This record gives sequence, structure tokens and C-alpha cells, in this order.
Amino acid sequence: MKAYPFIHKHPTSGQTSMAEGMDLRDYFAGLALQGLVASGTYPTGIMFDTAKEAYQMADAMMKAREVKNEHS
Repeated sequence: MKAYPFIHKHPTSGQTSMAEGMDLRDYFAGLALQGLVASGTYPTGIMFDTAKEAYQMADAMMKAREVKNEHS
């Protein structure tokens, strides 16, 4: 699933093109990473591990979306 898909219209030709945007998982990981860095609570103090933690949080968010969709 993609976050922020959009249609771009060229300003002079008027031609349009579709851009898919970034993966929703990457978007969630970015948000989680932002929160981890801002809070100063890095899992081990090593940025690579913090990035892995952000993706683990993103995976949990993706899974929570699946559960929500099953109950809809």
C-alpha cells in the first residue's frame, strides 16, 4: 500500500502523470523514527538499531491495520 499517491499535471503541457508515493510501511517507520529520536529513548543508542526498531513499530502498525480491516 502506498502513502500519498498523487496525480501531477505539467504546468505548460497540461499532461498528467500518476506518482504512487512512498510505501505506507516506510511512512509509518519514518514517523516512529521521528518519535524515537525526539524522545531520546534509542533502543541501544545505535542509530541502525533505532531504525530497525522503527520498522518493527511500523510492522506492528501495519498489522493493526489488518485487524481493523477484518472487523470492518
